[in-house]
Amino acid sequence: MIKHILIFLSALFVLMATGCTQHKVEIAPVEIKPIHITIDVNVKVDRALDNFFGDIDEAEDQIEGSSTTSE
Repeated sequence: MIKHILIFLSALFVLMATGCTQHKVEIAPVEIKPIHITIDVNVKVDRALDNFFGDIDEAEDQIEGSSTTSE
């Protein structure tokens, strides 16, 4: 009988000890930063294409200008 009382008291002690603990969970805010790499690459490609097609447009304007003066 004393063995059952000791087991009961030890189980009660364990349950009381776990009931006194506190747990705190902190959720840190998620920081979202913009990515500038793709924007910079697109701008550089866009400028390069403008320069490339600008040369073609100038050459076309010269060709059209010379053909209208000869007519």
